[in-house]
Amino acid sequence: MGYRWMSDSARALTWIVILGLAAAATACSSDEDEPEPDSPRVVQLGGPGETGRELSEDEIAELDDEPSYTAADVAFVQNMITHHEQAFEMIALIDQRSRSRDLPKLAERMEISQRDEIKLLEGWLTQRDEQLPGGQHQHGTHHNQLMPGMMIDAEMEQLAGASGPAFDRLFLQYMIRHHQGAVIMVEELLAGGNAQEPNVFQLAQHIESDQQVEIARMRQMLTQL
Repeated sequence: MGYRWMSDSARALTWIVILGLAAAATACSSDEDEPEPDSPRVVQLGGPGETGRELSEDEIAELDDEPSYTAADVAFVQNMITHHEQAFEMIALIDQRSRSRDLPKLAERMEISQRDEIKLLEGWLTQRDEQLPGGQHQHGTHHNQLMPGMMIDAEMEQLAGASGPAFDRLFLQYMIRHHQGAVIMVEELLAGGNAQEPNVFQLAQHIESDQQVEIARMRQMLTQL
């Protein structure tokens, strides 16, 4: 009865408004009925060459804070600092003994990258109130044995006594082995289920990647001698 006094155009406009409100209400209702997006996936980091493992809801519920570091993480960081420091001793011999144009350039790159890594490794220890390398670490021990890739005194003396192409070849052979040792240390750390703390995992992955790149370059240079 309320529409009798309206003109045809007014009644048409009223129905348009009513239909528009109904459509908006339907859209809101459909939005509310849509399922919520899936929860974010949480993946546990795997070792070298291994894929990560997605955690179940129960496992995720047990995670309070980010994973803490382990004693093995601390030992790895301490040992890697000492491992890098021996590389500096080898690099220091190049100026007086090498005749290569490319070897000093490669050595400079290695020294810069490893000094940067040592700063990160030392910073990681300091932030956690852990001891910087000292005592047995200065002698390159690892589980009461020489760390992988580390040179013994006789090998360092042999390298220091060489010159020219003989030095270049020996340096590359020893430094490739030295770098491979660092990669082994990373693999051992991850294989033991350690390095779950994001910072130490990133450090380990960075070191492994950097060492592998330099190993490939040194192998190439060795074949050219």
